[in-house]
Amino acid sequence: MSEVVSYALEGDVAVITVDNPPVNALSLPVRRGLAQCVERFAADASAKAAVLFCAGRTFIAGADITEFDKPIEEPWLPKVVHQMEDCVKPIVAAIHGTALGGGLETAMACHYRVAVDTAQVGLPEVTLGLLPGATGTQRLPRLAGVQAALDAMISGKPMPAKIAHEKGIIDALVDGELKAGAVKFAKALVNEGKGPRKVRDIKIDAASLPATFFADYRKSMAREARGFFAPEQIVKCVEAAVALPYFDAVARENALFMECMASTQSKAQRHMFFAEREVAKVPDVPKDTAMRAIKQVAVIGGGTMGGGIAMNFANVGIPVLVKEINQEALDRGMNIIRANYEGTVKKSKLTQAQMDKCMALITPTLDYNAIGDADLVIEAVFETMSVKKEVFEKLDTVCKPGAILASNTSSLNVDEIAAFTKRPQDVIGLHFFAPANVMTLLEIVRGAKTSKEVIATCMTLAKTIRKIGALVRVCFGFVGNRMYFPYVREAQRMMLEGVAPERLDRVAHEWGMAMGPHAVSDLSGLDVFDKLNKEWKDKPNDPSYCRMIGVLVSKGRLGQKSGAGIYKYEGRNAVPDPEVTALAKAEAAALNIPQLEVTDTEIIERLFYAMINEGALILEEGIAMRPSDIDVVYCHGYGMPRHRGGPMQYADTVGLDRVYQAMQKYRTRYGDLYWTPAPLIEKLVKAGKTFEQWSSDRA
Repeated sequence: MSEVVSYALEGDVAVITVDNPPVNALSLPVRRGLAQCVERFAADASAKAAVLFCAGRTFIAGADITEFDKPIEEPWLPKVVHQMEDCVKPIVAAIHGTALGGGLETAMACHYRVAVDTAQVGLPEVTLGLLPGATGTQRLPRLAGVQAALDAMISGKPMPAKIAHEKGIIDALVDGELKAGAVKFAKALVNEGKGPRKVRDIKIDAASLPATFFADYRKSMAREARGFFAPEQIVKCVEAAVALPYFDAVARENALFMECMASTQSKAQRHMFFAEREVAKVPDVPKDTAMRAIKQVAVIGGGTMGGGIAMNFANVGIPVLVKEINQEALDRGMNIIRANYEGTVKKSKLTQAQMDKCMALITPTLDYNAIGDADLVIEAVFETMSVKKEVFEKLDTVCKPGAILASNTSSLNVDEIAAFTKRPQDVIGLHFFAPANVMTLLEIVRGAKTSKEVIATCMTLAKTIRKIGALVRVCFGFVGNRMYFPYVREAQRMMLEGVAPERLDRVAHEWGMAMGPHAVSDLSGLDVFDKLNKEWKDKPNDPSYCRMIGVLVSKGRLGQKSGAGIYKYEGRNAVPDPEVTALAKAEAAALNIPQLEVTDTEIIERLFYAMINEGALILEEGIAMRPSDIDVVYCHGYGMPRHRGGPMQYADTVGLDRVYQAMQKYRTRYGDLYWTPAPLIEKLVKAGKTFEQWSSDRA
């Protein structure tokens, strides 16, 4: 009998226990053990019913994702769940913790389901570019109804046990100890003469659905599912559940599951799943590194960014002071914070009581001395080194010993900032992304003298405030912006070459970006980019570099905030502006830049291969620890779609040889300044390796 699945009798009820820590994943030994135990139960004349129970903190929380890139080893889960359902004696699933993916599919193959009210169930396969491939797309519509099942599978979000009970997914909620309650439920089935109840025998009444139901559903999910392959395949499976006999529909599900698993999208999304876990690991900072308690935070600067940063801490119950230079600025900042919370309340994502609690944790102040007891101080002022110097010299005098002094700088030298203090070991970069109360990335910048204690504290703090923390080293722009500059550079250059801004943005958006580079530039503020360019000491000696940003700023076109930038704005709607086209042509003529016929393929290559090349340089310099860390930065901070897996995974997907050849093509056209392939790319192309393989070799 399998070591991870055991069989025992409690009276006339067999208890099948899965014990595969940490989350009872459905690895091959678990599947084999389940098959063996169900077979034993079927043959055990003394057992009248069975309970499927899981040891530890959770029910089966899903599949073993590490098996997905390996050959299928039997018994595959669909075979196991049908074996369970075909058992002639009733099996009861006892759910606690989470029953997700294959875990819920296993539970739905049982004849009955009970759960504690703190449990959650769901089919999140869509987040891995997959569909529920072990009969989940067939069983959930039969239990919960077609609409509810689609909503659950397309969103991938878990469902609380109480709601699952209301929808018919769970038969009963258990008070008290779960196993005892489940055994009691099973005994009652025996006493009442209730046998197996097969979910597959539940009929879906196709006539109850409007004739346009699936067409309407596709329209409703179009925005959230844009560019993703798996959601449409899930809809096709549910259509099959409605229209086809059960086993024909299961065959359809299996075929579409295999299509999803073989897709580059699923590989990219699985890559992101592991990357988001790997990014938290810092090889030279041991797990047992002492950390500092963060019980009080202060934010210097109450603008949109500072206010958003403050909200992150209030949201998790940490008191935060917001410091501004005058009452007008302070009142404006607090009003922005209040408006942000009010918007969330209007969307029913926050209650008024929760908002009031958060607002009570945010204290405005004009006095530097008020922040003296803060455990963490985050500077969020203008992106100018002279202003940073003034702030950090002041912080050095008013903050208590051991306080962490952090800069929200997006690009400037953290070591230079640290040198403004007598405690460089306590200085770190905490680069939040706008809007700071929404975006999930926190770029954590370790200086040359930042202590491991401070690094460990900030990495843990990122999780506390519900961010993905990515640790990077110091260079201009760090990882995110340093790689974003070539992306913007090429967008700007193509504008000079005659590519309409709206066309370029459309191509980038269709590729999967949340917004095109010109739209993002306008949203962030062209003046912000212009200031960064002026702060960049090693900026390329190239008069065409981001030329149009400087020209537009000089004309007062700062982006959305001024009503005109690369686009002009009607409210928040971007409208192409012939004046910008004319300006671009004039600047191109002055710089002797020819007008080109640029294909959509070239747009994608120049935008993303330039970014990838910079990423390769970053890896060689040790600015980022892993290619996958760069991918996390881009998917969580820059609107890159998960189905691309980030820029470095995208490079592996298209092939580094193809990236290299394209770069050589543009090098021939433009020269060595921007298009010289990074040595790492050349090395990997010659070796026939990927960034992922390079990273594995170094691990």
